[in-house]
Amino acid sequence: MSSKTAEKVGAVLVVGAGVGGMQASLDLAEAGYKVYLVEKGPSIGGVMAQLDKTFPTNDCAMCTLAPRMVDCGGHLNIEKLTYSEIESIEGSAGNFKVSIRKKARSVDPDKCTGCGECVTNCLVKNIVYLDQPGRSAVEIEAGMKTKVDDILGRCSGGRETIVPILHDINEEFKWLPPEALCRMAEVKEIPIEHILRIASFYNAFSLTPKGRHVIRVCTGTACYVKGAQRILDTFGRELSVEVGGVTEDKQFSLETVNCVGCCGQSPVVTVDDDIYGYMNQTMVQDILGKYT
Repeated sequence: MSSKTAEKVGAVLVVGAGVGGMQASLDLAEAGYKVYLVEKGPSIGGVMAQLDKTFPTNDCAMCTLAPRMVDCGGHLNIEKLTYSEIESIEGSAGNFKVSIRKKARSVDPDKCTGCGECVTNCLVKNIVYLDQPGRSAVEIEAGMKTKVDDILGRCSGGRETIVPILHDINEEFKWLPPEALCRMAEVKEIPIEHILRIASFYNAFSLTPKGRHVIRVCTGTACYVKGAQRILDTFGRELSVEVGGVTEDKQFSLETVNCVGCCGQSPVVTVDDDIYGYMNQTMVQDILGKYT
């Protein structure tokens, strides 16, 4: 094969800069191709950065993701088109033209160092995260107020205490009551919008009431192939409740979870902090009997 025939020509477009898109871009770039990596978000990385562990090895998600982000970010054959979206594709396979719309930014990405000073010095504020003037006093039942104030008293500090406080409130009431969050915003002098932004981000927090006991059926790969769906359906029939719902007597909530880390005992069900492995449909009534 002549050198002219072996020469790499053209370029490759990769859509999505998650862990899969970054790895594909790196493989193609190492093979000698020019790669255009298009990502609709403001940065590469995707949603994997939000995970703690990855199935089935339980490896640290960020430890897996970070090296690829560094390699992809500095590779000369990869041109990152972040905060961009594809508008049209013309032509045929091997000979096509793509129109990409790159959204406007308030900073120059070539000069950005990630210092965060633009946030505090920005002349344009997002009104959603500003506390509104003239907010009325919080109406909260006396017993709840006492419990919430006790939690707030144990956590001194400002916005850095939001997550610990939300965790304690969620543990106390099994969910995050609106009155408790408003009281938190009032005492800590933190905009309620900012608190809700964090509360709605983490799956561990619930903004809707839950039952006294929370049943979670693992639907991860190992559990699913061993009948997790049938077990989930059985719990639903016995409790007359849909997934994500609460029984009429507020005794049980029924949820699913992607993995509880007990794949060797699959299928697995948890009730509050109790773990039940090697589950089958005949065990459902016995388990429910322990909590009624």
